[in-house]
Amino acid sequence: MIRMIHGADFHLDAPFRALPPEHAARRRAEQRELLFRLADLANRQEADLVLLSGDLFDGAEVYKETLEALEQALGRIRGRVFIAPGNHDFWSERSPYAGSGWPQNVHIFRGADPEAVEVPELSCVVHGGAFTAPFREDRVLEGFSAPADGKIHIGVFHGETAAESRYGPIPEEDIRASGLDYLALGHIHALTGPERAGSTVWAYPGCPEGRGFDELGDKGVLCGTVDRGSAELTFVPLCGRRYLIREVDVTGQDPADALARALPEGESGDLCRILLTGERGMEPLDLKALEAMAAPRYYSVSVRDETRVRRDLWDRAEEDTLTGLFLREMRRRLEEAADDEARAAVELAVRFGLAALENREDPR
Repeated sequence: MIRMIHGADFHLDAPFRALPPEHAARRRAEQRELLFRLADLANRQEADLVLLSGDLFDGAEVYKETLEALEQALGRIRGRVFIAPGNHDFWSERSPYAGSGWPQNVHIFRGADPEAVEVPELSCVVHGGAFTAPFREDRVLEGFSAPADGKIHIGVFHGETAAESRYGPIPEEDIRASGLDYLALGHIHALTGPERAGSTVWAYPGCPEGRGFDELGDKGVLCGTVDRGSAELTFVPLCGRRYLIREVDVTGQDPADALARALPEGESGDLCRILLTGERGMEPLDLKALEAMAAPRYYSVSVRDETRVRRDLWDRAEEDTLTGLFLREMRRRLEEAADDEARAAVELAVRFGLAALENREDPR
């Protein structure tokens, strides 16, 4: 039985373009701290193997201090480390992986074809391969089959579990035919699995820390054991900050009061997008003031207005006035809207229209 940690998609030195420059620089520094948390976890768990399935770097341009931090952190790990470069950090003679400063316990796969590395003390063979260009359309495991030699066979690759993909297709039929005991995959930033295809257990650990609001909640790595024909893995959070989306219903309430009740009691290190929902009248929302109220509780926060026009305002559609005429037309458009996005656009137009008709300020 082998004790193992599986991680992927660190995307070190990501630009964090949505953040102010000083926050983006801080986030890149925190990514380096993440590497040492990985090393500490590996040693606490007494991991024999640490498998890193690609996209450790966000691109070919890497800050010197980032490369030094990665080399130092991996060198602290007492087990063996295997890296399979992905589409963002593909192997080339000019890639960050081509340097000579890597610790002796680190093996970096450099070719597209599967390479087998014996680990005799574990009665194990680790198979892996690398992206050698930003795209790879050939099936990564096509024709591959691990020998039935009584050893534990583990694969470390970057790609998508699809028959057709520009990012290393690894369809389930190839996983099933591989004969691997465990297949450690990277590329998908959400936790997927562990799944089983034939005798092979496979999984994506997701990214270890989110970089945007498409990567929500706790992020981390998979930790557990692998044996012949079996793998027992659990998710372990590793992130220092989370991206969160919170909805606050302001129906029948003052928006500031509703927001105040929804904020965390203490200071949070998370990045949060707050969506104001529910029904409200024509009173304008001061989003900047609401963001200022929430700002001390989060590392970064934004407040968005997704409220709807209060239902009783539609009663005015029966008025024999310009306002009534406007509301009748907008109600017709609302009824004909094809989807939620179209309905939201009509609702927003109603708020602006009523504000203009009644000489109010901008309702946003």
